[in-house]
Amino acid sequence: MTTTTPEGTGALAWFRALSGKGRRAFVGAFLGFGLDSYDYWVLPLGLTAIAATFGLDSAETGWLSTATLACSAVGGVVAGVLADRLGRVRTLMITVLTYALFTALCGLAPNYETLLVLRALQGLGFGGEWATGAILVAEYVSARDRGRASAVIQSSWAVGWGAAVIVYTVLFRVADQDVAWRLLFLTGALPALLVFFLRRGIEDAPAFTEHRAKARDSLRAIFRPDLLHTTVFASLLATGCQGGYYTLATWLPNFLAKSRGLSVVGTGGYLAFLITGAFLGYLTGGFFTDRLGRKRSIQIFAVLSAVLLILYTQLPTSAGDYVMYLGFPLGFCSSAIFSGFGAYLAELYPGHARGAGPAFTYNFGRGVGAFFQAAVGYLALHYGVGGAMALGALAYALAFVSLFWLPETRGHELR
Repeated sequence: MTTTTPEGTGALAWFRALSGKGRRAFVGAFLGFGLDSYDYWVLPLGLTAIAATFGLDSAETGWLSTATLACSAVGGVVAGVLADRLGRVRTLMITVLTYALFTALCGLAPNYETLLVLRALQGLGFGGEWATGAILVAEYVSARDRGRASAVIQSSWAVGWGAAVIVYTVLFRVADQDVAWRLLFLTGALPALLVFFLRRGIEDAPAFTEHRAKARDSLRAIFRPDLLHTTVFASLLATGCQGGYYTLATWLPNFLAKSRGLSVVGTGGYLAFLITGAFLGYLTGGFFTDRLGRKRSIQIFAVLSAVLLILYTQLPTSAGDYVMYLGFPLGFCSSAIFSGFGAYLAELYPGHARGAGPAFTYNFGRGVGAFFQAAVGYLALHYGVGGAMALGALAYALAFVSLFWLPETRGHELR
């Protein structure tokens, strides 16, 4: 933790209290996660066009998302170990270059099999970025404000999502879909420019350097008796939250196109409500995690997300306008659940395992949760995309239950 000015008051008091290095670290993490989001979303947005280009069914398209998220689990674990050994900033640069390179290469894929491999490799960088950036910022911010700082970092996901939707809408209006989805992937190379910013003036926090000597064995440390319980239930928590979220994220554009019969422009309108809600959910969710506590906040939003997901996908087509407006609270709740996630996972682990612990648990959840996407693809063959997406509600139930075996960490200082 590093602060250099009085706490002050106001919504941005926590940011003003950061040192210059802390502020630059925050900006780097914010941009990194926002661009990470952009490179993730080009797949769900282009999924219908990709399926048409290569003649894929719903099960095959589901595996594209599953490959990304499953490999992100591997990438996240590797990045966590590297973050404890090489440092947070160096690892952040490696992850950004990885996801930018392979996202762009996906736009050149000549067939489904190549695209599947390239998207899996993109997942390696995608998986490592979040945990690395979240830990970097958490170690600079005070315990009192860590939930809000983490929430602002999370809000960059909605910014990247919105940018991807805008580019998607423009490209699919000016080019044939067989070309448009490829151009969409090629724009994913732009995040590589962020590395030049990360190399200038961003350093790891003192909280990391103090524990660096003991971090050589960080991956083994999270499976030792004193931390194994935390690792198991934090992994289940992450599985539930991400299984529910990525069910929504991966299949929603497909659901709107096939089950609601919407055009590209019509889909953009529905997504606008969802993304606006998501952005506000990320921002305000941090307030709840700092006031109500990490556990209670996540449990409340897990219940609300499950109920709203079922309503959004099961209401009849005749309720089209109501469903569109329902996207706002759905986006809000399914995003607010992650607002304090970075802070919570960082607080669960001691300094010498703070890279490996959050990276492993978050990305284990992402990897296992990825199979919800494949399951939705198979179930959609029999029950339709909307019916199959209700599976996400079960994932949120898992997140709710797992928290009964984890401690509350609000106010915990990172030493």
